[in-house]
Amino acid sequence: MTKTLNPNSAPSSNRQVPPQRTLFYHQASVLLLTFLSYAAFHASRKPPSIVKSVLSAHPPFDGPSGPHRLGELDLAFLSVYSISMFFSGHMADRTDMRKFLSLGMLLSGASTAAFGLGYWFDIRHLSFFIFIQVISGVVQSIGWPCVVAIVGNWFGKSSKKGVIMGIWNSNTSAGNIIGSVLASSVLEFGWGWSFLVPALLITIIGIFVSIFLVLHPSDVGFDTLATEIEMDDEENIPDSMTLNTNIENVEGEESTLLGTEAVKLESSSGTSTGTGTGTGTEAIGFLDAWKLPGVASFSCCLFFSKLVAYTFLYWLPFYIRHNGVNGQQLSHKAAGILSTIFDIGGVFGGISAGLISDKLTGRAITSILFLFLSIPSLIIYRLYGSISMKHNIGLMFISGYFVNGPYSLITTAVASDLGTQEGIKGNSRALATVTAIIDGTGSIGAALGPVLTGYISTRGWNNVFLMLILSTSFAILFLIKIAKAEIVSKMSEAR
Repeated sequence: MTKTLNPNSAPSSNRQVPPQRTLFYHQASVLLLTFLSYAAFHASRKPPSIVKSVLSAHPPFDGPSGPHRLGELDLAFLSVYSISMFFSGHMADRTDMRKFLSLGMLLSGASTAAFGLGYWFDIRHLSFFIFIQVISGVVQSIGWPCVVAIVGNWFGKSSKKGVIMGIWNSNTSAGNIIGSVLASSVLEFGWGWSFLVPALLITIIGIFVSIFLVLHPSDVGFDTLATEIEMDDEENIPDSMTLNTNIENVEGEESTLLGTEAVKLESSSGTSTGTGTGTGTEAIGFLDAWKLPGVASFSCCLFFSKLVAYTFLYWLPFYIRHNGVNGQQLSHKAAGILSTIFDIGGVFGGISAGLISDKLTGRAITSILFLFLSIPSLIIYRLYGSISMKHNIGLMFISGYFVNGPYSLITTAVASDLGTQEGIKGNSRALATVTAIIDGTGSIGAALGPVLTGYISTRGWNNVFLMLILSTSFAILFLIKIAKAEIVSKMSEAR
């Protein structure tokens, strides 16, 4: 195991190694704070889906055009969110991420609470709600690039990154569950409270993050973990680099060009344009990040994968409420709480995808496996989910397991792998930019799914599920080339 040394200590012969429990303490703290941070982001996004059924009786969302306007509300948030993601990742690599992340959380709390004001002031203008959703999209985009980059700083190229990130990325599902429970629990007092309570939650956690979050190991006396700390012996490094190696086999020319560019970056002044990163390297350019091997393929895959996941995120409570279970229509509160089963399945799916991808050392193979199995799970849920409560819960869990598995894997372990691959010589300041590109592209799909659902659902939910199945099929197509390279690589190793 490679040791970490205090860079401020005396000559090498007298250097002291910080206690391992101190390193573990900081890593655990970072995981916990970033987990809570992004869970709070997702909790504050959940109220619109919980109150959809209630809003459908509230102007301007009532009447025959109500579902269309609710879909447009989702589009306003998610389209701005996806566009802002690219800029947020670019800024995150060039600023103090702790302050930037905290600012995003506090502003997200304010915008979420502002939406709830529509209830108390009886606001009936669509433009007000659209404006709030636009602001929310901008400030919410700050969260993901920051938390992934910070976690990447602390865990480097660990061969157990897949399962670590899989467990950590349950923050999205945990946030959805928390947001659903909070919003549903207070819905009976008025839909405005469903926004106010999650707003208070993200504000409080944002204050804790601003005080306690440590951005980089060097900030507390450890050497750069991105290149020196491994959770396993050095002999395991090739396994943790398999994704990058396979991608380079597919796109070798791009890798060579970027490798040359990386050398230019390293030979530059080496001064950081941001603060609190501890890396001493310049942030990678936006276009150069797009050209990194594998980034475009996984980004396009996530476009369709996230389209499916976010359709469930924003419309599942509405679907349950209007389709019923065992011939009975559920209450708004019951439908909202029942929808959390999908997210619980997503937690286990994300962890399983990370664990399997670590064992197989094949991110693309694992993603395709989950995507492929999600197709029959969606069909079966649509056909038999309404027969009884047991059928609904079991099939919803399975659907969440397979739908959220690849989504979780790509947005965490894959993004971290691609943002720290050899082609950029371990430049950790590229991580937030790469993460923003991948998740930003996925968020465009996330914006498209809910708004299409608003229109397609008026023609029947079978058409909605057909859209989800087609989207999953396209997601698989974008990873076939990389998965093939992973299989060829494994066959070569077996020989």
